[in-house]
Amino acid sequence: MDVEVVGRVLSTLPEDDDHPYRTGPWRPQTTEWRADDLEVIGEIPPDLDGVYLRNTENPVHPALERYHPFDGDGMVHVVGFRDGRAFYRNRFVRTDGFLAEGEAGKALWAGIAERPARSIREDGWGARGRMKDASSTDVVVHAGVALTSFYQCGDLYRLDPLTLETLGKADWGGAFPYACGVSAHTKVDEHTGELLFFNYGTAEPYMHFGVVDSGNRLSRYVEVPLPGPRLPHDMAFTENYAILNDCPLFWEPELMAKGLYAARFHPELPTRLGVVPRRGDGEVRWFEAAPTYVLHWVNAYEEGDEIVLDGFFQGDPDPKDTGDGGYYQRMFRFLALDRMQTRLHRWRLNLVTGQCKEERITDSITEFGVMNNAYGGRRHRYAYAASGVEGWFLFDGLVRHDMLTGAEERFSLPAGVYGSEPAMAPRVGSAAEDDGYLVTLTTDMNEDRSECLIFDASRVADGPVARIRLPERISSGTHATWAAGDSIPGWREAESPESALGL
Repeated sequence: MDVEVVGRVLSTLPEDDDHPYRTGPWRPQTTEWRADDLEVIGEIPPDLDGVYLRNTENPVHPALERYHPFDGDGMVHVVGFRDGRAFYRNRFVRTDGFLAEGEAGKALWAGIAERPARSIREDGWGARGRMKDASSTDVVVHAGVALTSFYQCGDLYRLDPLTLETLGKADWGGAFPYACGVSAHTKVDEHTGELLFFNYGTAEPYMHFGVVDSGNRLSRYVEVPLPGPRLPHDMAFTENYAILNDCPLFWEPELMAKGLYAARFHPELPTRLGVVPRRGDGEVRWFEAAPTYVLHWVNAYEEGDEIVLDGFFQGDPDPKDTGDGGYYQRMFRFLALDRMQTRLHRWRLNLVTGQCKEERITDSITEFGVMNNAYGGRRHRYAYAASGVEGWFLFDGLVRHDMLTGAEERFSLPAGVYGSEPAMAPRVGSAAEDDGYLVTLTTDMNEDRSECLIFDASRVADGPVARIRLPERISSGTHATWAAGDSIPGWREAESPESALGL
């Protein structure tokens, strides 16, 4: 392994920190690495060609009052594969907030679990305002550039998908909606090259939907009126429509009036699913479904008169404090998959009758589901999801869901080893949906190290076909994506992965 430290960031976190989402598997990193020709246990498949990118909440400074694990600064990890070799990079996303707090040497904005009035600075980002845009939630690749985004809306930061150098913000020729920002979970339609997005806030109409074409031009931006401020987190799309949501878990209006942003579940209200045409002038059409909250969707597609929508139904979106566990475990109980009771679910939206039919796909508790992105907006059969550690926001394995037969394949990580959201990497020249590999990163508390694991996507239960050692144990993290080599400028022309990086 050829390793070099290329940067270090000064952290002001206390040495005796006891916050479970800043210690242990969530211990943040301060070092940025360049590592080439990584050590491999097993063999990297020669037809695995491209990059796996994962975003990470990686705090540098203590919170003003109460740290939430979604508050951490964005750090992106990339593991690239070509010709049976692998390289690794990690970099902080140089957001405006990250740079300002670095200069000040302390936190300047209140986090998700704090009052906005606690912010030292009066400016800021986020759906509620006066929040730091950490760009630490999600990452996609569009038009050859990686884009990071923030949970509660903000700028989209542009990164080189190989070096992870921050290239500035998405601007779309001056048409970027800076006043509202963009939510995490933008979607890339690999068939059209379009980027689909939404945003939300506390002012009417409360939500917008937009489309950016393959040339990075904003081609559609429309209002999606809602009854009041909501907290959508994800969206789905088909060939002709985008599917947005108005779930009955949102900020309490009475508390908002007092400067408090606490979400409550309203089981007396339905979940509303909004179908918006991707093109033309059609208005949003709403379908009512059983009350729940959906953090993440898997995919959607059109089937006759229906839109088929798959996602994770929460059986208990607002888990009650039972008094079990310690303070932090009770405080963050709504992040544990078992407490929220997250299960794969299917909604069928009939565009002729206006009716919605629902069915549970499995009794297994999983979340953070991904698929072969070449099937985005098209009929899919397989979803790959994470299983969770009881009571905590940690992943302990992978599950391959067959949406046609209901069959499941599982791979469980050893005790003390935690995974990330996987990404499905189609094999070069693949023809079948599951003909490819699953890639994920691990945080091993037993050996104090991290690895990149590669699975045969059609045989997940067999375990990894290769394990790749990283130069440092990385922090646990969430969302990831895959970008094929032929989607990255200069990748094919380079003689080696290192020369593709300009080395």
